[in-house]
Amino acid sequence: DPTIADGSTAFDALLYTGDGQSSKAVTGYGFSPDFLWIKERSSTSGHGLWNTVVGSSKYLSAESSAAEYTTTTELSSIDSAGFTVGSSGMTNQSSQTYVAWAWDAGTSTVSNTDGSITSSVRANPSAGFSIVSYNGDNNAGDTVGHGLNATCEWILIKNRDDAFTWYVYHSAVGATKYLRLDTSNAETTGSGAFNNTTPTSSVFSLGQDNAVNDGSKEYIAYCWAPVEGYSAFGSYTGNGSADGPFVHTG
Repeated sequence: DPTIADGSTAFDALLYTGDGQSSKAVTGYGFSPDFLWIKERSSTSGHGLWNTVVGSSKYLSAESSAAEYTTTTELSSIDSAGFTVGSSGMTNQSSQTYVAWAWDAGTSTVSNTDGSITSSVRANPSAGFSIVSYNGDNNAGDTVGHGLNATCEWILIKNRDDAFTWYVYHSAVGATKYLRLDTSNAETTGSGAFNNTTPTSSVFSLGQDNAVNDGSKEYIAYCWAPVEGYSAFGSYTGNGSADGPFVHTG
């Protein structure tokens, strides 16, 4: 039996239509969202990512290497069952349609000293998701606590201060390689990302690349661990056939 009987209590997606006004409340989640990913469906605005650890006044773009933006025009608040958007075309252009994916990361942000770098963590271990904020110090082999009590299988990391690419860890690719969220590049081999070290149930490891561990720079990491009957992470090999491979997610 799944430990999460109703997945919408930990993750959900809402569709809404913009009205172009200075403030529009979007509601319908069964929880207060801690990680929001919003994308305009009917036009070409970018992907915006917000979280409650940093606050609703700052966001990153999933398709861009740009540093963190500080503005409330796109999102003015994260609310008890949704969020409020401003007048930006990215989130609230009149008559345009949008999708907003949301994750619940628990009830509080705490200091985590499991790793060599102290992190600020908002974690929902029962749903296998946490938001991790940390400052880099440029030492290969640094570790960062993630608060999940389970091994991470998917991690997104972004330098908030500078224009560096998103680094992506995935268990199917392994810790000796990494993917980039904001480019179409194939996987890259290099120890500078995750120090060739698989995450544990308490920490993930870092190399010395500026994208993940530049001295004194601020970073955000989104971490996922699988929960049977709720979430799964894997890979598949295409066969080029109309009868493609079957991917079992459970």
